[in-house]
Amino acid sequence: MTVTRVLVAVASRHGATREIAAALARDLTGNPAAPGLDVQASVVPVDRRPDPRHYDAVVLGSAVYGGAWLSAAREFATASAAVLRARPLWLFSSGPIGQPPFPDGEPYDIATLTALLSPRGTRVLPGRLEPALLTFAERAVVTAMRAPVGDARDWTQVRAWADEIAAALVAAPATPAAVAPVPSG
Repeated sequence: MTVTRVLVAVASRHGATREIAAALARDLTGNPAAPGLDVQASVVPVDRRPDPRHYDAVVLGSAVYGGAWLSAAREFATASAAVLRARPLWLFSSGPIGQPPFPDGEPYDIATLTALLSPRGTRVLPGRLEPALLTFAERAVVTAMRAPVGDARDWTQVRAWADEIAAALVAAPATPAAVAPVPSG
């Protein structure tokens, strides 16, 4: 059985998006929706500048603030665009909370990223907004916007999306990355 190495690269400001990335990586590894596929998924923050050439597929996610991805995620996507386009790629945005979701819709920069990267799919996943974790300035913005607070993350939805990604990797396998093994650590 061939090992499929999946990079789950993430930009997170207060940890909620990083926790979603960790759940995706866990759910991709040994996924029952992908019989015969041995996935090894690694979560790496984009500010550590992971090299996507060391992976067969990539899931790239970012927290959303002010309707946009974090700059570190956009910069990683732009700098790695040629490599990311050559691999199976999925994008996720984390941030909306409440019913109905606030803010609703995709981040305004996702269309540009989709055009640049040609991902197999994009997903907006509910996030978490905990005032105690925010800076004073962030709390002021949240208060002014009357944004709902709390943890709206839907772990069943995250798991279902991991199943979709795993099934897609079985249906259209990634070409193994032809580079040295991923350095440990």
